[in-house]
Order: sequence, then structure tokens, then C-alpha cells
Amino acid sequence: MVLATIGWLIGLAAMIWVIYDVFVNHKGMSMGKKVLWTIFAILFSIITAIVYYFIVYKK
Repeated sequence: MVLATIGWLIGLAAMIWVIYDVFVNHKGMSMGKKVLWTIFAILFSIITAIVYYFIVYKK
């Protein structure tokens, strides 16, 4: 139960980080890409955060 809660909290933090970073720090990104990243962050939070970090954040 504790591990499930920790995993859920990590997923929630990853989702919030991706959504926040997309809308606050990437003003030049098109709205379609922002919406797509947001949908993926909600559905696949931890995996999306890892992919986002290597594709967008590291640029």
C-alpha cells in the first residue's frame, strides 16, 4: 500500500511538472503540441515525463 501511494505521488508530480513546463516555459510551442503533451502527461505520467525530458527539456 505504501509503495502504491509513493508511485501515485511520483506520477502526479511528473504529470504536474510536464504540464507546468509546457505552458509556462515553452511559449513558442504550438497549442496543438501543448495539448498533446498535456494529454500524454495525464495518461502516461512517468513515461511522458522521461520522454519529455530527453526530447524537449534538454534542448
